[in-house]
Amino acid sequence: MLSRRELLAAFLGMPFAAIACRRDPRIELPPGELAGASDQVGHRLRSPIRELPRDWISIDRVIVGAGVAGLAAAWRFAKRDRDALVLELEEVAGGTARSGATQVSKYPWGAHYVVAPLADDQLLIELLREMSIIDSSGEVGEEYLVRDPQERLFYRGRWYEGLYLAAGATNEDLRQFHAFEQEMARWSAWRDGKGRRAFTIPTALASDDAEVLALDRMSMGEWLDAKGWHSPRLRWYVEYACRDDYGALLGDTSAWAGIFYFASRIETPGKRSEPMITFPEGNGRLVAHLARSAKIETGWLVTSLIPNESGVDVVAMSRDGRHLRGIHAKQVIFAAQQFIAPHVIRGFDRDVSDFTYGSWLVANLTLKDRPRTSGFPLAWDNVLYESPALGYVVATHQSDIDYGPTVFTYYYAFCDRDPRVARERLLSANREQWAEVVLSDLSRAHGEIRALTERLDVMRWGHAMIRPHPGFITSAARREAVKPFRNIYFANCDLSGIALFEESLWHGVRAADEVLAM
Repeated sequence: MLSRRELLAAFLGMPFAAIACRRDPRIELPPGELAGASDQVGHRLRSPIRELPRDWISIDRVIVGAGVAGLAAAWRFAKRDRDALVLELEEVAGGTARSGATQVSKYPWGAHYVVAPLADDQLLIELLREMSIIDSSGEVGEEYLVRDPQERLFYRGRWYEGLYLAAGATNEDLRQFHAFEQEMARWSAWRDGKGRRAFTIPTALASDDAEVLALDRMSMGEWLDAKGWHSPRLRWYVEYACRDDYGALLGDTSAWAGIFYFASRIETPGKRSEPMITFPEGNGRLVAHLARSAKIETGWLVTSLIPNESGVDVVAMSRDGRHLRGIHAKQVIFAAQQFIAPHVIRGFDRDVSDFTYGSWLVANLTLKDRPRTSGFPLAWDNVLYESPALGYVVATHQSDIDYGPTVFTYYYAFCDRDPRVARERLLSANREQWAEVVLSDLSRAHGEIRALTERLDVMRWGHAMIRPHPGFITSAARREAVKPFRNIYFANCDLSGIALFEESLWHGVRAADEVLAM
């Protein structure tokens, strides 16, 4: 067992650990639990499971995985009056967009917003209209847009508005920041000979011009170096974006992906990014709607997909390992993460080693009251400049009530260059140890956080999101992965290299349309 000092040094850094351990917390850790993902059950696939069931049924279409992509495929089938069975390992649907709740509020366990869609993103527009979030005139309901204040940053004892640290910035810091913003505006205005944007959502509609794709040959850090932009504040700001969306540092993020983060969200050069749409439960609201049109059976680990002359034989094992079931399917949509495919699909010979994933910790803290604040007031997104974590979002922010009980959703992305090291670090600590790390980290800004926290639940995502490392966007492996394998079709955001709800929605519908075309 690690001492408190060793624990904090491992996850928050030695300088902070030395300071934090001079203060005795004196307050016991709040109760809570370590929520699923079912990594131990899923790890059964590391060794081939060849056992076959005795009893079989026949179903035309099976979808493996009830994350966003799998639910999107089922949503599309339902719109075309076609049935499909969705098999999901977890006890609830949604993948990294799932949500939870306490007596205080619903809250996200992962993805917590989508950007208000531009005209290219017709699928998201269709979904949001169906949910009455976008009205007949194309406007997003005001109650769904993140209300002010939206973002703030904690630095040396005080909160500041926004995520760029302008307070105390030198003239050179500000010059480089404004030059960066102008460059993002230039890329948002860029169009190829066919009129396509350089960066758009979904990425399938973006330009494949050589000038754009050349960005994938370098890291975001190298791209900033080439521009001569070395301001620590600018580099922190850009790296925060890479950590937030990709779980990677500047040196491990493709420049294509780094610029995509900023340029794809700007409709008109000179304007700010499009506003964000959110709910107390984050994207859990969206997956709950998608799930209404799906026939989902949870608690089933698909162990084998066996292509044959007439379709695909699907073998699934119950979570407790006691029961096997067999399904003769005509087509299968594989909506699990791409790295799992070789472990499940019989005869699958494609190389998936280029698909790498970041690990994430998410903690939800139920508070009996809001903590005091110094400087800019409590916002929806709250970031600690000197923390290795990403900060927290406030689940009750949209309620327009700025006092009383609330839920903070805290995010920590493991940005180790070696993904295996990241997963080992994530899984090395238990619920109590992670609670200590989270509370200690937040105590930088909120000295009374322990006294206010009534419950603290933790989720560990070992393979949370695809990492767009340099070269991945233009890789042959990614292009090949989109193609069907026999009667198995693929649908996940890994195929875009960008872990966004919109990308999963796109690939789920695309795969469903490919099946329907057959």
